[in-house]
Amino acid sequence: MSGLDCLCAGIVVADFVCTPAPRMPAAGELVMTDGISLAIGGCASNIAVDLARLGRRSAVAGRVGDDLSGRVVRQALAAANVDTSWLLETPGVGTSSTLIINVRGEDRRFIHAAAANSVFDGSELTAELIRSARVLYLGGFLLMPRLLGEAAAKLFRMARESGVLTVLDVVIPDPQGGWDQLQTVLPFTDVFLPNVDEAWQLTGLDDPRCQAERFKEAGAGTVVVTCGREGAVLVDGRRTLRSGSFCVEFVDGTGSGDAFAAGYIHGMLDDLPVERCLEIGSALGASCVRQPGATTGVFDKAELSAFLSTQKLAIERLS
Repeated sequence: MSGLDCLCAGIVVADFVCTPAPRMPAAGELVMTDGISLAIGGCASNIAVDLARLGRRSAVAGRVGDDLSGRVVRQALAAANVDTSWLLETPGVGTSSTLIINVRGEDRRFIHAAAANSVFDGSELTAELIRSARVLYLGGFLLMPRLLGEAAAKLFRMARESGVLTVLDVVIPDPQGGWDQLQTVLPFTDVFLPNVDEAWQLTGLDDPRCQAERFKEAGAGTVVVTCGREGAVLVDGRRTLRSGSFCVEFVDGTGSGDAFAAGYIHGMLDDLPVERCLEIGSALGASCVRQPGATTGVFDKAELSAFLSTQKLAIERLS
């Protein structure tokens, strides 16, 4: 089995994305927008595509349905140079889909159907497959009912035993019970990457630094809480950092957190200092928001290098 830089496991989604509409329609009202597109979505897909754009060898492990959306997602992933050998088709089940509604001047809204993602339970990942990767990323944790605490911890333990780095991300449809499930897997997690809203749902704490410290206390190696335009906070037990963000024209925030995670992983793969990982993650996240869709506007390797040659991320050491 050929080596992978990152095995991206978790949710795979067909995104239906509209360009920003002037307002939300009232009941029964038709509001026009400039375009609606079908695109790759879901944490595992987005991370794999973003890493492939940076020249990394990435693969997706997950499930799609035996439907048109599933075929479109598989073809798009393959066209992006992502290995889809472990993207399994699930007969009789639809592909997970998200309707993403963008309104000018407002945060995006999501309507989601779990579908095939609800069947994914982690048994699809063999020890041999995990050993073939340098990083195992699990995205959409808490959104997959068959891949919760102990099942995810089992995968991360296998990775740890093989010297494979583990990265965890969450999507929270309902925070009830989420903390208990998370506590099971955090001790086997090298990097945990929630956003500030997810962290609030899990901890009940408002401050991102306090949130990160709570996750660190629960066993995570490094915690990065992303805060959108407010930057990010990193806690790893040796230092606490607060970073700013890059100023770009904002169109659609879909996939920006995944782009940040892909950039951070890209830096990890080169054994770069955490400050540089934050900078790369922030740059990739900023590139994502310039166009509608989760991966459409994300920098490739040359674009990332050119951007960072002229831009500097503000990073403050808090402790």
